[in-house]
Amino acid sequence: MIIVTGTNGFIGRHILNTLHDKGEDVVEVDQQGAWYFKSNFGIKPGNWDEVDLIIHQGAITSTTHTNLKELFHWNIDYSIWLFEQAIKHEIPVLYASSASVYGKTSDIINPLNYYALSKVTIDYWIQDHIDEFKLIQAFRYYNVYGTGEDHKGDQASPVTKFAKQIKETGKLKLFEGSDKFLRDFVCIDDVVNLVLENDKEESGFYDLGTSNPVSFAQVAQWVVDKYGGEIEEVPFPEHLKRKYQEYTCAKKEWGDYKFKTIPEYLEGLPVN
Repeated sequence: MIIVTGTNGFIGRHILNTLHDKGEDVVEVDQQGAWYFKSNFGIKPGNWDEVDLIIHQGAITSTTHTNLKELFHWNIDYSIWLFEQAIKHEIPVLYASSASVYGKTSDIINPLNYYALSKVTIDYWIQDHIDEFKLIQAFRYYNVYGTGEDHKGDQASPVTKFAKQIKETGKLKLFEGSDKFLRDFVCIDDVVNLVLENDKEESGFYDLGTSNPVSFAQVAQWVVDKYGGEIEEVPFPEHLKRKYQEYTCAKKEWGDYKFKTIPEYLEGLPVN
């Protein structure tokens, strides 16, 4: 049996669908059912004996979320409880950390917002207890994009937001100076493949990105090349200044693995 949290989220849903395709026995845990799961399944020791793997993807993921009580409740307190069960019952864990912990750097912990701070808190907790786990792999996801993220609204990737704007209005809005904002965009298909099928045998923290960042302006141009339309530059929002990652680039963790590029992803989508 595999426990997957965050099954209503973008990455969690893709992982869940892949496990279902493989015929795995999965316990789904979303935000609405998280505390029910804890107070029912979680209090019966015999249940944990049947669990082979925990894939913990659930969290509040908005980088603009400012309710610290909610962030602590979901991203920290619940994660620690789940990890304590994994340690106690010797269950391997695959965990969704985040590249947001790096802030404006690529290798130094420097969170710029409360979401990133919540992830740093758990990463430090994992580090303090890492030898107690049977296995824990914490994946620092970079800028994940792909099908099925429309529900994320403003938190969706630029790939999805730009395509949606072009289809609806014939224009996409691009922040001024976006040629200087470079991000490591990684396709959801590659994320799922590497989380579920990677060859890492040790506990640790792993950057999950392509290690080939591209600018927002380049992404916008690729979307226009695919769908037509125009690019409209708009002023950079004041509330995002000093809280916006200008550059992200994953450490090379995955050998010769061939990541899907944004043009390759767009090529596989219908025009309408």
